[in-house]
Amino acid sequence: MKTLVTGAGGFIGGHLVARLVRDGHQVRAVDCKPFDEWYQLHEGAENVQGDCSLLETAREVTRGMQYVYNLAADMGGMGFIENNKALCMLTVLTSTHMLVAARDEGVERYFYSSSACVYAAEHQTSADVVALKEEDAYPAQPEDGYGWEKLFAERMCRHFQEDYGLQTRVARFHNVYGPEGTWEGGREKAPAALCRKFAAAALTGDLDVEIWGDGEQTRSFMYIDDCIRGILEIMNGDFAEPVNLGSAELVSINQMADLLEQISGTTVNRRYKLDAPQGVRGRNSDNTLFRSVYGWEPSITLKDGLEQTYEWIRGQIMAQGGLVHAATGA
Repeated sequence: MKTLVTGAGGFIGGHLVARLVRDGHQVRAVDCKPFDEWYQLHEGAENVQGDCSLLETAREVTRGMQYVYNLAADMGGMGFIENNKALCMLTVLTSTHMLVAARDEGVERYFYSSSACVYAAEHQTSADVVALKEEDAYPAQPEDGYGWEKLFAERMCRHFQEDYGLQTRVARFHNVYGPEGTWEGGREKAPAALCRKFAAAALTGDLDVEIWGDGEQTRSFMYIDDCIRGILEIMNGDFAEPVNLGSAELVSINQMADLLEQISGTTVNRRYKLDAPQGVRGRNSDNTLFRSVYGWEPSITLKDGLEQTYEWIRGQIMAQGGLVHAATGA
C-alpha cells in the first residue's frame, strides 16, 4: 500500500510510520519540522520536509498515495493549548488542504486524528465524570481553540465523504503517551511532564515536585501501542463515524503521581500550582461503540505504560549530560 503519514516527525506519527514500514507498506513520511527535530526518522520510509498547510505542498505529497493518515497539528499539552488558541486553530489550513488534496488525487482512504477535546464542556465538570460517548460532542461546546478546529475538521471529513465519495475515518484520541515523544519545552502532556519531574527528583535529590491544579482532576491515558493498533483497525474497517480511541482507566493526577513514586522509588514533596492550566475537571473514554465495532479496547495499564515512558525519559535526561529541574514546565 502506498501510504502517506503527515505529522510523521511527531510522537504518534513516528510510531505509526515505524509500524507501517515494518508491515511492508511504501510509506511517505512528511513533517514541517527539520529532520533533526523529528522524534523518529525511519530509513525504510521516504522522508519529506514539507508544510501541508500550503495547498501546493499538500497536493505534492499526496500525489500517488492510496492511503493518507493526517496526524499533522500544531498542539501540545494543556499549558500550550490554553495559551495558543489561534495557533491551534490555524491547523485548519492543514486539515482543509489535505482533504482537498486527497479528493483531487484520488486517495482511497483518509484517516483524521481528532481529539477528546471536541467534547462538550458541560459533560466534564466533575472529577467523577461519566465516560464520554461519541454523541456527547453535540450540542457543540468543545475546548476553545484546539477543540473547535478538531470538531470542524471532523465535519469536513463527513461532508467530503458524503459529497465527493472520499472514504474518511476519524478517531478521537484520549491522551496518548509513551516513549519517543515530547517530554520538555512546554508542549509535553501530563504523563511525560510528571515522568520528567519524578526522574529529575530521583536523580538530583531535589524532592519538591510541582503538580498543576490540586491533583484531583481526572483523565484516562492511552499507551502508544494501543493507539497505533486502534488507528490501523479504524482505517481498515468499515465504520465511518467518529469513534473514541482511548483507555477507560480513569485516574486522577494524584493517582498517576502515586504510580510514579513507586516506579521511581522516590517519595516527593508535592507542590500544587492551583493557578496553572488544568482543562476540564474530568474526562474519560466510553468504549462501548469501539468494542462493539472492533471487538477489543485499549487495555495496557497506566502503570505498565508509565514504566516504559519513565525509563525512556530518564534515559533522555541522562543522555543530555545534565538534569532538568523538577519544577520546570507542565
